[in-house]
Amino acid sequence: MEFVRLAQAPGCNFSELCRRFGVSRSNGDKWLRRFEAEGPPGLQERSRRPRSSPGRTPGELEAEVLAVRAEHPAWGGRKIRKVLQRQGWDAPAASTVTAILRRHGKLDGPGAGEARDWVRFEHEAPNDLWQMDFKGHFALRTGRCHPLTVLDDHSRYALAIGACGDERETTVRERLTEVFRRYGLPLRLLADNGAPWGTAGPERHTRLTVWLMDLGVGVCHGRPYHPQTQGKDERFHRTLKAELLDRWPLQDLAGAQAAFDHWREVYNAKRPHEALGLEPPASRYRMSPRPMPERIDPPQYEPQAQVRKVHDTGWISFKGRQINCSKAFVGRRLALRATITDGVFDLCYRSHRLAQVDLRQHISHAVLDVPERVSAMSPV
Repeated sequence: MEFVRLAQAPGCNFSELCRRFGVSRSNGDKWLRRFEAEGPPGLQERSRRPRSSPGRTPGELEAEVLAVRAEHPAWGGRKIRKVLQRQGWDAPAASTVTAILRRHGKLDGPGAGEARDWVRFEHEAPNDLWQMDFKGHFALRTGRCHPLTVLDDHSRYALAIGACGDERETTVRERLTEVFRRYGLPLRLLADNGAPWGTAGPERHTRLTVWLMDLGVGVCHGRPYHPQTQGKDERFHRTLKAELLDRWPLQDLAGAQAAFDHWREVYNAKRPHEALGLEPPASRYRMSPRPMPERIDPPQYEPQAQVRKVHDTGWISFKGRQINCSKAFVGRRLALRATITDGVFDLCYRSHRLAQVDLRQHISHAVLDVPERVSAMSPV
């Protein structure tokens, strides 16, 4: 008002007045025009929002974005955009979808909607490697649930989410039998260290891992205290928690299993996966050509292999040495196969190499544990 009053005074130097008030001449002219047209209300601060936004997302498309988000609260801009494209919408960029979510207060948590850098590794084909683990158990209305998850490394396909009442070997074996009969056998299974999987050390084998080797499935373990080895399954657990466990209270094991089965179908067939170019895991998964055998025959070793039966203590005798083979192999026949190095033998069960025996070393250092890998030296 003071600026206007001084500007209207006779003989006013308008340019100098604008300089002293710290405004441009064009702004000073604008204020005078507004005052002359509207009086004092014309000097009120006005919104800088444009009168029209021809590039703004249509209201019905925004509503569809929010509808998808409401159904899947953990999905971000890229996944929602992919779903809209499947539904036939002319979907905006993922950043625009993220902006819509942010404008409507649908993004929360630190770093929500921000770009991230990552490096991914995967096996070349489905069923080359499955990752298996228990997600942390949680309370139900009655009892506790121990979710057992099995994930294909190549496709990220969730082969099983089992609502288990415990983490015992018999429980895991029953669940895996169902999975093997439906999807076939993988080449290898990756598990962490501890019951019932075994460990990464010389005593790593359990009755469960021996049963898997009987089926021709290799067993390997992640590095101790290094969960990144099973990064895909760990990430899958986070998704399961965000999209299901944090949203719905589960009453009992039967109800939990029904919820797991429903969500597994959404995850496998509908949910866009960023590591797969926003295609769902079902687009990349194929069943294994290796069916689960209904009968397991004893191992057959080649004539040149030296075969030993594991005693009740878990040891075998070989060339004057007592070799610990783990009690999981009690009563089973193991083979020692000569290597290209004189005095060094591979200790094997079927086609699975368990360790190396070096007769050149002192007795306490004679056995060297080796990582599990499937070999073609002997039929399974």
